[in-house]
Amino acid sequence: QVQLVESGGGLVQPGGSLRLSCAASVTTPGMNVMGWYRQAPGKERELVATITRTGSTNYADSVKGRFTISTDNAKNTVYLQMISLKPEDTAVYYCHARPRGTFLDYWGQGTQVIVSS
Repeated sequence: QVQLVESGGGLVQPGGSLRLSCAASVTTPGMNVMGWYRQAPGKERELVATITRTGSTNYADSVKGRFTISTDNAKNTVYLQMISLKPEDTAVYYCHARPRGTFLDYWGQGTQVIVSS
């Protein structure tokens, strides 16, 4: 069982920055992939960014150049640094993890990001 706890969401003005954190209950090198997804009101959950255990990253086109995903294996934490935030980035952001050797998906409880003036 993997537990994921997100933090760092909040209200920010357009053009502002936030850093989301996701603390895992197990070691991050034990994960095949970790990532961030988001779900805006009335929309389906969508991929934002992923990072594999080898460090390969993947981003949605809408966030490329503005968001950066990274991990700190010493803290078993994955981060999402977000800059130049736009109102359309408003959503609940969810952390995701898939342990190595499994097809199991674990999700955090979500953290709300609101971009508004």
